[in-house]
Amino acid sequence: MDPDRVLEGLDPEQLEAARALRGPVCILAGAGTGKTRAITHRIAHAVAAGVVTEQQILAVTFTTRAAGEMRGRLRSLGAPRVQARTFHSAAVRQLSYFWPQAIGGPMPSLIESKIQEVARAAHACGLQLDRTGLRDLAGEIEWSKSTQVRPSDYEKSIVKAGRTAPMPVHDVARAYEAYEERCRDRNLLDFESMLELTAAMIAEHPQIADRVRDQYRYFVVDEFQDVNPLQKLLLDAWLGDRDDVCVVGDPNQTIYSFAGATPGYLTGFSAAYPHSTVVRLVRDYRSTPQVVRVANGALKHARGAAAEHRLELVAQRPDGPDPLYTEYDDEPAEATSVARKIAALIDAGTPAREIAVLFRTNAQSAAYEQALADAGVAYTVRGATRFFERPEIRQAVHTLRGARQGAGSDPLVQTVRDILAPLGLTPEPPEGRQARERWESLAALAQLAEDVAAARPGATMDDFAEELDARVATEHAPEYEGVTLASLHSAKGLEWDAVFLVGLTEGLMPIVFAESTEQVEEERRLFYVGVTRAREHLSLSWSLSRSPGGRKSRKPSRFLDGLRPASPSLAGRDNRRQAKVVRCRICGNTLTEAAERKLARCGGCPADYDEELLERLKAWRRETAEQQKVPAYVVFTDATLQAIAEHVPADIARLSRISGVGAVKLERYGEAVLALCAGEEPAAEDRGGVPHGGRTEQAD
Repeated sequence: MDPDRVLEGLDPEQLEAARALRGPVCILAGAGTGKTRAITHRIAHAVAAGVVTEQQILAVTFTTRAAGEMRGRLRSLGAPRVQARTFHSAAVRQLSYFWPQAIGGPMPSLIESKIQEVARAAHACGLQLDRTGLRDLAGEIEWSKSTQVRPSDYEKSIVKAGRTAPMPVHDVARAYEAYEERCRDRNLLDFESMLELTAAMIAEHPQIADRVRDQYRYFVVDEFQDVNPLQKLLLDAWLGDRDDVCVVGDPNQTIYSFAGATPGYLTGFSAAYPHSTVVRLVRDYRSTPQVVRVANGALKHARGAAAEHRLELVAQRPDGPDPLYTEYDDEPAEATSVARKIAALIDAGTPAREIAVLFRTNAQSAAYEQALADAGVAYTVRGATRFFERPEIRQAVHTLRGARQGAGSDPLVQTVRDILAPLGLTPEPPEGRQARERWESLAALAQLAEDVAAARPGATMDDFAEELDARVATEHAPEYEGVTLASLHSAKGLEWDAVFLVGLTEGLMPIVFAESTEQVEEERRLFYVGVTRAREHLSLSWSLSRSPGGRKSRKPSRFLDGLRPASPSLAGRDNRRQAKVVRCRICGNTLTEAAERKLARCGGCPADYDEELLERLKAWRRETAEQQKVPAYVVFTDATLQAIAEHVPADIARLSRISGVGAVKLERYGEAVLALCAGEEPAAEDRGGVPHGGRTEQAD
């Protein structure tokens, strides 16, 4: 590899990070600023420059998906032998290898989920808990082990941590002790104990420590704001007295403190390593300026240590549609309206898998599942059983592997669909939730076949089986062509073209249990994470009551203050432009929805636009979008085109006053739009506008 070629295409801050080849290095990376790009290019650059060999690098992250993505990037950069793993994957590999030497005897069985053993421990203590109670108890045990709290210290430790136990503290302590005894007696090992044992093995056996540290000399830790004390203990064991470590993260995306994560290791990195290099990535390649403005505004009033390291994002994408802020009378009305808006987006060309509905609690999912089903929109719920552990997927993968030998010359996609048809892949989704979930799983495999065929024309069943094997090994589930329903926590690390943040009321956002300042600030960061998942379309909504006809006593989330029209903080001097009241030019009512404000009239009031002009504008937009290979709404949204057709601007100044026509779009499309409004054809050089980057690789 040519070291200089590895650095091509990086922005100045990413380049600074990639050139900082020796640790300690701290990269503070805001949402959508290309942190994965920066660290993979830094690793490849270090290999190409001869600073370190591939086999001596350990890149650690938190999810198998992120680790798989990192390995893929490194392969494409010419560094395929770099180890990119989760903390747990790296630990189990080392523990398994050195177990005979360090401990001896049979290796313990690894517990994938604590629930069953926690239930037995609780029963042994005389505790009768439902599934929710068992999940809460398992969470407390995980927090305790991650923060190195023993059963005997639990009661005083939660007081010190300002934590509220989900049940009497002595009951948690008793069940925790019983759980640990069960694991010891039955030779079981959970993830936390695995990390602890690996760290202890390195600390207590100098020969093993020497071998591990000789193998790994160059460390990169992604999402460092999510590291808990136990993971930090293992990282320190790997490092020893060395400091060749690069950490990457964003303190304002710390949302797992309930599980023991702390941003303190990230925010205190410079103090721990006074000679460290610190790089800040703030160029946001993921989201439009409109979305970035909301994201920055969401943290404007943040407090605490994380807020002191707040990164002000700078949007790099062209203008997009304005965010929507919508208030509803009740939850069913909110869900129904969101489903209608999603259906409209899909009709306008946004793929269903590029749309997400995000909520604070999993209990909110049901209303949106029903509303989307009623609207005939396919969806998938994130956070359920792991994809490759589902019975129907295990059966399908086994069948597809077996079919690779006898596959004929038929196209790959048709072959896969024919194989999956007897297992339940019908042309249309069936009725009933369980049948539908099974169908969605099989449809995701069929979609994967289409993706493989599109990426590799002429791909065979052998190629598809190899792709399946790689994904099973890394738990990299294929995407399903349906709208994603997910909690805000499970949405971390993902992104979509359109995001609907729903249920934004006090008591849900922030959650009612968030009482201390620190807890409220974590809820604010969770809201920020939700906002920054959106590339183009962002909708924020709330309802005043739970049920139709109920008392409208709910209040919009405090995190919307200063963002939504007419919210309290908008009375300030700096926000006068946002606070401007827009009234319908036909009936005079105050307009709150962005699309109506753009048109300057209510959606139900009669339009007075030139229909022929609107059709010509749409035809021009379609041609422009095709030339630039972007969705039509990237050029102008339907609402903006309709507003142009209603106002028929005669010059740049008047065109610039229309919402959705920002400076960038004026420069790119202004002359063409004005020509169309004047009844003329745009000049040849104006017909397609300026080539447009759309979504860029930098965002990853």
